Amino acid sequence: MAETKPTATAAKSNSTAQPKKSGNFIATIAPIACVIGGYLIWRVLLGSASNFTSPDPDASHWFWPSHKGPKGTFTKMYEGGIVVPILIASFLVVLTFAIERFLTIRQAAGSGNISEFIRKIQFHLANKEVDKAIAECDKQKGSVGNVMKSGLSKYKEMITNTELDTDQKVLNIQKEIEEATALELPMLEKNLVFLSTIASVATLLGLFGTVLGMIRSFSKLGDEGGGEAARELSQGISEALYNTALGIGTSAVAIVMYNVFTTRIDAITYGIDESGFTLTQSFAANYK
Repeated sequence: MAETKPTATAAKSNSTAQPKKSGNFIATIAPIACVIGGYLIWRVLLGSASNFTSPDPDASHWFWPSHKGPKGTFTKMYEGGIVVPILIASFLVVLTFAIERFLTIRQAAGSGNISEFIRKIQFHLANKEVDKAIAECDKQKGSVGNVMKSGLSKYKEMITNTELDTDQKVLNIQKEIEEATALELPMLEKNLVFLSTIASVATLLGLFGTVLGMIRSFSKLGDEGGGEAARELSQGISEALYNTALGIGTSAVAIVMYNVFTTRIDAITYGIDESGFTLTQSFAANYK
């Protein structure tokens, strides 16, 4: 009976990339805290009885007192209605996640210039100094460095592998890079949905608050009539437009922050793609 010789197959995937154990606790707590904070700013700070010439004497109206005669321009926002605290909460959410994404993406970018880091890796690999290349990844401390380090670990393993041909080794390195990339990208893009959603919704919320204010103002005009009603109408329109201004402002900040972060993420993603190309091309050239 003829002896069958086992054919070389792809090595088992012993990926060195480990999933990041970072929960998304802030995505659960921050919106709730911002809604509470928005209401407190509207009710306690703007809606303080001392800010009005005719505060509501009825203590049962604690949730939404009917204060009249705001003393300051900023205090007039209180009379914009119940949509105002929602808009304030939206702005606080934008501010919270802008800070959170800034810190996370700054850490993911690592230290130093990404292009310079990749050039150093290329130099070490050209000289077949894999350990020095791994040491550069430890210095970089970013997402590109993490992906590159995972790829280099597989790269080093494939150098001593005698069972696979060059194409199979390159495929194993490429697979390792893809697995490491799949673990890094979600961390970069996490929570951006809050900014993109508020960028679209904040303006609509502002317009909704304005429409409610206009309905309330014209209703008073129809009930009362006369010069006094016209004065209250103009005042009500002015107060209602605070909703529009706050909504547009919040939306503008969210759009700017979202674009800034996506641009920085694109730069990191490009560095990851370039690092993967560098490893596969280097191995194919040096270890034929």
